[in-house]
Amino acid sequence: MQLWALGVASPRGSRDFAARAEQAGWHGMLVVDSQNLSGDSYVALAMAAISTSSLGLGTGVTNNATRHPAVTASAIASVQKISEGRACLGIGRGDSALAHLGRAPTRLKPFEDYVAVLQSYLAGEDVDFTDCALDDAIAAPVAELGLADTPRASRIQWLGRDPKVPVEVAATGPKVIGIGARHAERVMFTLGAEPERLRWGIETARNAAVAHGRDPDSLSFGAYVNLACHQDRTVARDLVRGGLTTFARFSVMHGSIAGPVDEAEARVLGELHDQYDMNKHTRGDSRQAEVLTSEFIDRYAIVGNPDEVLGRISELKELGLDKLAISGPTVSAKAPEALAAIDLLTQEVLPELQ
Repeated sequence: MQLWALGVASPRGSRDFAARAEQAGWHGMLVVDSQNLSGDSYVALAMAAISTSSLGLGTGVTNNATRHPAVTASAIASVQKISEGRACLGIGRGDSALAHLGRAPTRLKPFEDYVAVLQSYLAGEDVDFTDCALDDAIAAPVAELGLADTPRASRIQWLGRDPKVPVEVAATGPKVIGIGARHAERVMFTLGAEPERLRWGIETARNAAVAHGRDPDSLSFGAYVNLACHQDRTVARDLVRGGLTTFARFSVMHGSIAGPVDEAEARVLGELHDQYDMNKHTRGDSRQAEVLTSEFIDRYAIVGNPDEVLGRISELKELGLDKLAISGPTVSAKAPEALAAIDLLTQEVLPELQ
């Protein structure tokens, strides 16, 4: 199983973060793509690429609303070339990136269409103009210029022979899981670290692949997981509390709960939905963080000492997951405790997974 660190897209900081991550033994790093809250993800990944030699690099995650698919494909293909084949593209329907544009996550059909077109671009294939159209109110068809000749289709022409960038769809509900199963190389679940919920996600994805005529064994699975390794479980809970509000909210984004839950979890998720303040996104000192009970954190996140953390990771590996994107101590976490947790994770957990 690969462990990837999830962080912000800092144009300067990502270079040093990547170098430290590679030295510590992480398999890769993912950066968020939220233009109003952090720097450009592809600039950050390019900076990370030139400071490392083996670390995987990707978005965690981009979305289909803020960039044309040709632009997204060209950007991640550039990272692929700079890094000599170490890039991956994580994509979802958008959260904070769209909220700060006054929008909710994108609708399902445009998202699926975008992922399908994106895969064509990354494979070096032609894309019909009708499948990547711009609004006529923004730009008229090129034919109106009366040129001698114009392109007949859209294609990323400079790709060369670099390996195709794999696409990973971040998914919580059954419909987005199905989109990932139909179009992506990997489905990255945002269902927490609870085996029952992840088992449901994997079964849902495999069934969707079969229904689409795809071999389910050709599909890989991973998960975004909030994790804090600390000898004091109470401290560990507080370290992940802020970030966990964000990931747990995906399970109740539109009010209804995705995946199996018991009554206690349903109550927490319902209150989380009602209390969520996007102005304090990911923060442990937010009102939404206060609704998370100790029992909920213990189930949805991975918290505890090194042995406990390794045991939980082993459980997830046995389910069939081959990649975890780890969100560690989050904004407003106490610095000494956060640093101690990071040190414990890198010194006693990562070596056991290499």
